[in-house]
Amino acid sequence: MATLNGSTLIAQSLKRQGVKQVFGVMGFPIVELAQVVQNEGIDYYGFRNEQSASYAAGAVGYMTGRPGVCLTVSGPGMVHAVAGLSNAWANCWPMLLVSGAPDSYQREQGAFQEAPQLESARPYVKLATRPDALARVPAYVEKCVRTAIYGRPGAVYLDLPNDIIADTLAEGDVRWAPCCPPAPRTLADPEQVEAALAALRGAKRPLVIVGKGAAYARAEHEVRRFIDATGLPFLASPMGKGVVPDDHALSVAPARSLALQEADVVFLVGARLNWIMHFGLPPRFAADVKIIQLDIAAEEIGTNVPAEVGLVGDAQAVMAQFNEALAAEPWRFDAGSPWWTALKAKIAENDAQVAAMMRDDSLPMGYYRVFAAIRAALPKDAVIVSEGANTMDIGRGVMPNFAPRLRLDAGTFGTMGVGPGFAVAAAVVHPDKRVFCIEGDSAFGFSGLEVETACRYRLPITFIVVNNNGIGSGPTELGEVVPPNAYTPNARYDQVIEAFGGRGFFVNTPAELESALGAAARETDRPTLINVMINPTATRKPQKFDWLTR
Repeated sequence: MATLNGSTLIAQSLKRQGVKQVFGVMGFPIVELAQVVQNEGIDYYGFRNEQSASYAAGAVGYMTGRPGVCLTVSGPGMVHAVAGLSNAWANCWPMLLVSGAPDSYQREQGAFQEAPQLESARPYVKLATRPDALARVPAYVEKCVRTAIYGRPGAVYLDLPNDIIADTLAEGDVRWAPCCPPAPRTLADPEQVEAALAALRGAKRPLVIVGKGAAYARAEHEVRRFIDATGLPFLASPMGKGVVPDDHALSVAPARSLALQEADVVFLVGARLNWIMHFGLPPRFAADVKIIQLDIAAEEIGTNVPAEVGLVGDAQAVMAQFNEALAAEPWRFDAGSPWWTALKAKIAENDAQVAAMMRDDSLPMGYYRVFAAIRAALPKDAVIVSEGANTMDIGRGVMPNFAPRLRLDAGTFGTMGVGPGFAVAAAVVHPDKRVFCIEGDSAFGFSGLEVETACRYRLPITFIVVNNNGIGSGPTELGEVVPPNAYTPNARYDQVIEAFGGRGFFVNTPAELESALGAAARETDRPTLINVMINPTATRKPQKFDWLTR
């Protein structure tokens, strides 16, 4: 009878659970496993650092709804990948980290790269587990995938000692686990749906906030139908952008502060009242605001602000319930209300201010002029990856998304260094779309060598480094004492990608930027990097509130 070795059994178990991509850095004890994964028809992408590989796995989970997999060596490799576990934990994204470990019989003897791996993963995962025998691996892999995608999505960790990987098993003794089906789509209590609609009908200043939970749930059709039917003003969270297109007539994103501060009833659709939404508290929200909260996790209901109505369920299914109720008893918010009048006036005021900044051709360039050129070059279905402080925050407001799950940024955890890993993941998941990875120079430095990964796999990502010589801002030249926020002025990040066969551009003017963007669009089988020098003191337009409400 034929036998299967551990690597083959593990790889086939992953494949049977629908895993299509594995990201990692190979080495002991997973050298053969990485090769067998590839031999089994799963796409393997070797990274330069496990952090970026783990970020890529989490992004795949968000974009596809099935956990992306990161494969690492034991000890330091696994510890590096905890970065991706924590990012997936904070964002509620499904991912699976699979790490090798020393042989079981060497445990607690000071083995090579021995570390408390299960304990290191546990704070950030829904499940941290280790098979007790090779024969149990298929069941463990199925449980990991099921745990990652059922309920509130999240990260899981599977620890694989070398003796499990190196073991063999008779093929006839293998009990394969069936592929875990998609998570059930749970409905909310119908009485709560009616209570929510009653609260919205009674509101004078209603607002809908669409979060990335709605994007993950693939609720875009249901949410758009609801918005169109009710005429309610809406805002999107950073990665909720595109669930309803940013250019929709009912979007009040340019009047965000006013909308949040004065709304009397807020409907959270897969969004959380965490720091990104200022905890739902004054001064950013009204003290007496009523919250309608839709979330997949019951324990999230009432976080920071007691919920007037709590709706526990899948966003796609629950929003379909809302649409059915509205079909039976139509209602639409008054488009001529004082609330809409105030919102439209603020939108016009802020749009005019931003438009003037985007037309400003003075040199050195500011952020808004850079984004004006990028925006003009963006296909409507482009994937936008963005990180950095001003680069991400300003870009979020002026770089539109027209479809869901096509914006990836620092997210709930505020993680810097995610960009290149996210960009590789996006290019792999969406080979038919252009991927723009827009980075501040500080953010790029965390994981910038992953441009070699993009070059090696011939992924035509357009990397754009918005370079102000430092963190937040930087000097034009370095003196004897280097400021804590300073980086090398005028650093040639464009030359880094050229070392690996990519194409780099160094630009200082709008005309040079527009030319570089055009040239980058013509590169279809290798990545490009556009290094854009801006005014080191450039910043956002004046804000009513500081970014972090105190």
